[in-house]
Order: sequence, then C-alpha cells, then structure tokens
Amino acid sequence: MTVETFKREIAEAVKNFDRYVVCLHKTPDEFEAALNSLMQKAIKAYQQRGAGFRHGIALDKEVTVILSQNDELRPLCGIYFNLHTPYKKDSLPKTVKPLVEKLPTTGE
Repeated sequence: MTVETFKREIAEAVKNFDRYVVCLHKTPDEFEAALNSLMQKAIKAYQQRGAGFRHGIALDKEVTVILSQNDELRPLCGIYFNLHTPYKKDSLPKTVKPLVEKLPTTGE
C-alpha cells in the first residue's frame, strides 16, 4: 500500500481545498505536498497498528487523514479539513469561572 493507492481521494481533497478552503498558511501545491506526507504517516500508522485497532491516523493543523480497516483488502480513506479561525473569541470573559455541578452526598 502506497500513497498512489489513494491518489483519487487526494485529488478530490486538493480540488476541494482549492475551491472551498481559505488557508493563509498553504497554497494548493503546498497542501498537496503536506497531504502526501500525511498519507504516508497514516499508512505507516495503519500498517503498524496493534491488535484490536482498526485505524491509522495522521493530522496537522489543517487536515486529518484516517485509514480504516474494512472487509476488503484496501482500507477506507477519509480526509477531513480541520476548520478553525484565528478570530474566534472565548464565549465567557476570563473573570467568569465555569459552573461545576457537585453530586449530592448520601448520609451514610
């Protein structure tokens, strides 16, 4: 199993990246190179997974690659975009502490 095994999935992800994703860190060519590298890491993780594990995963800040065992020889391949924004603000001010619910104690 090589990166070429998943060239169709990679091509579709690159096309979608170029069309729909705004990324200030990577051009489409840099994204494709990073995706090929992540695919190699996911293949290695998949091939070296322990007994009882079904997935090989590799990720960076922009994308996650998951190879999943199925009933056929070729694993399923999922490529997911990790969408985020540098402009996201915390919903609560720093002076507000989160509410922690305590469990009722029994009188034993």
